[in-house]
Amino acid sequence: MRKIRRWGAWLLLIIPLVLNAQQRTEKLLNVPLPEHWQEEDAMFQQQLPVDDHWWTVFQDATLDSLIHVAVRQNPSVLTALNRIDMAKANLRIARGGYYPALSLDARWNRQQTSGNTGTGQPQSRVGYYDATVNMSWQVDVFGSIRQRVKAQKENFAASREEYNATMVSLCAEVASAYFNLRETQQELSVLQRNALSQKAVVDITEVRYNTGLASKLDVAQAKSVYYSTLASVPATESGIIQYMNALAVLLGLYPQDVTAALETGKPLPDYIEPVGVGLPGQLLLRRPDVRVAERQVNAQAALLGASKTDWLPSFFLNGSFGYASHDMKDFTKRSSMTWSIAPSMSWTIFNGGRRANNVRLQRAQLDETINQFNTTVLTAVQEVDNAMSSYKNSIKQIVACREMLNQGKEAFKLSLDLYKQGLSPFQNVLDAQRSLLSYENSLVQAQGYSLLCLIQMYQALGGGW
Repeated sequence: MRKIRRWGAWLLLIIPLVLNAQQRTEKLLNVPLPEHWQEEDAMFQQQLPVDDHWWTVFQDATLDSLIHVAVRQNPSVLTALNRIDMAKANLRIARGGYYPALSLDARWNRQQTSGNTGTGQPQSRVGYYDATVNMSWQVDVFGSIRQRVKAQKENFAASREEYNATMVSLCAEVASAYFNLRETQQELSVLQRNALSQKAVVDITEVRYNTGLASKLDVAQAKSVYYSTLASVPATESGIIQYMNALAVLLGLYPQDVTAALETGKPLPDYIEPVGVGLPGQLLLRRPDVRVAERQVNAQAALLGASKTDWLPSFFLNGSFGYASHDMKDFTKRSSMTWSIAPSMSWTIFNGGRRANNVRLQRAQLDETINQFNTTVLTAVQEVDNAMSSYKNSIKQIVACREMLNQGKEAFKLSLDLYKQGLSPFQNVLDAQRSLLSYENSLVQAQGYSLLCLIQMYQALGGGW
């Protein structure tokens, strides 16, 4: 009796430690977020962007169609859906622990004993029928099963958030590859347009050379600039093919399936608008990776609680019910009924320190997931701040590039007019040609970069999924 009281007192000391396993998590999840973004500007509004289909702000029907196809066919999306199914199956397996296990045993047995064994018993032949339903049920007194179910439930929720993260990343990748393609196509258009202009200058120098108004040097220099521009065309065309192939992979298609829809170039969207970014605290509600990290912390905390319940006894209720008889005609009679009920308790006293080390392992893994959560939150704030700064400065770059291009066009026009009148050396025309090509390329690249910064911002804000 004293031993029972001693074990009961020890049990009362352990139970509170097990039931309070979640308090450690609540104390560590305390990463403070800034009240405002580092970038405070009229370009950004303290409200969330429009939910869902953020890419529609570019008003590009081709981009809309590409993202629609990618969402349905991309292998990464299909993989994320498979992971959701697996997590759901694991959750249902864990929930099965709430219910008793039932089994049916049915057999027919006939045997004969020897009469020549020296026991004095005559030879006999016996046969009987037996059918029994067995039940085994673990009573979840201390919440071991409940904690493991909670862990699988959090893993299932995390798998759904991972799917959302995959969708946000996929849409951003498709939009980025698409605008990289359009930017490269615009660069090709700039090269072709400047090549035509440079060919016209070559013709002018040849006419002036034939009339004795210019030297052979002017013709050679004009041709060198012209052929230098033509030499840049193959590499640009190769870049176009590479971006088409990248888009095909994102869409889950072969390159030849997307070439017809993308081979015709389109201008880049001229998008310079204020962007809603919301408040830093709202990131926790929007970014899928933050929500995944939070779910993983909750799941690991539940596993820690479950590991602590291993120190406590387990209670089982076992039973069986059935019929047994020698003759089939007596099988269902009341006198043939058999049953048993056997409540039991199992309490591991010593197992070589495995329980203690398992608790240490689960606690270390919980600390790791908490650190990952904190890092994810800090990274989220950093990515939004970086994207805001990049987008803001990209707009300034576009404005400067446009003015630079206007002045470059004026400089080329004036230098060519003065050269025709014999009032300026041909070197000024060459410099103006090279500068004009560089200025046009810089403007196209600045526009493409601005769009990529905007895409990165939407991705950093968690998209609209």
